[in-house]
Amino acid sequence: MYKIQSTISQKITFSGIGLHSGQPVKITLLPEGPNKGIGFLYNSKKIKALWKNAEISQLCTKIKKNKLFISTIEHLMSALFGLGITNLTIKTNSSEIPILDGSAKDYIDHILKLGVKKQNTKNKVIKIKKKVSYQKENKFIGIYPNEDNKLIIDYSIDYKDEYIKKQKYIYVHSFENYQKIYLARTFCLHKDLEKIFAMGLAKGGTLDNAIVVSGNKILNQGGLRYKNEFVKHKVLDCIGDLYLSGYKINGNVICKEGGHEMNLMLLKEIFKNQDNYEIIDA
Repeated sequence: MYKIQSTISQKITFSGIGLHSGQPVKITLLPEGPNKGIGFLYNSKKIKALWKNAEISQLCTKIKKNKLFISTIEHLMSALFGLGITNLTIKTNSSEIPILDGSAKDYIDHILKLGVKKQNTKNKVIKIKKKVSYQKENKFIGIYPNEDNKLIIDYSIDYKDEYIKKQKYIYVHSFENYQKIYLARTFCLHKDLEKIFAMGLAKGGTLDNAIVVSGNKILNQGGLRYKNEFVKHKVLDCIGDLYLSGYKINGNVICKEGGHEMNLMLLKEIFKNQDNYEIIDA
C-alpha cells in the first residue's frame, strides 16, 4: 500500500462543524498527480501540509502561510497517512476542518467507498538515522532508528484522574493496524471545559464529536469504542501530525504525556540536522 504514490479516484465532499469555531464547514478532497503532496486550498491560496508551515496551537494542529491559517487538520491527515494517500488537495470554505464524529472514521469510510487510485510513481520515506528527542517538563517524545523499515509508536498517558488513569499502547504502522485505532475519538475532562471555553475554544464541541469524562464515568451514551480509546486517539493524532513531515517516517517513536505541540517539536528537531535522517525509496 505504501510503496507507490496514490491519490483518490474522484472528488469527495464532507460537511460538518468546526470543533473550536463552531462554524459550518464544507471541504472537498480533489485528486492530484504524482509528487504533488498534500495541500489545503482556502480563499484561492494553497498551504502545503508541511511542518515548516505548522505553528504551535491550542488543542489542535494548525498550518499557516502569511495571515492565512487552517486548523484542526490532524484527523484528516491521520486518515490520509493510514490510507497511504500522498497526493491530494483539500479545498475548504473555512479556516477549520470539520470535526465530524471526532475520529478518522468518516474520512476513512468515505474514501474507501469511492476508491483510492494508485499512481505509477515510487513513494519516498524518511528513514531515521540517529536518536532525536524533545522534552518539556514531564512530557517527552523521541524517535530512534530501527532496522524493520516501519513506524512504531509507543505511547503512554497518565491523566491522574478517576477514569482514564494510565494507558499505554504500542502501534506498528500498517493499514490493518490503523483499522484498530481509527474509530478513537477526541476527548476532554469535564472539569477542564470551563477553562477551554474561556479560551474561546470548543464552540462546536458536543457529545456527538467528543468524549467527555466526568469523575469516574463518561457522559456519552453508548460508552467507549475501545477499552483504551483515549491512548488510541493520542496515537491517531500523533500519526496525523507526523505526516506533516511530507512522508511516511520509519523509526521508533516513544511518547509520554505528549500532544500536538510535542509532535511538532519532534519534527522540528528531526529536520534541524540532515544527519538525523535520509529520504529513500519506500
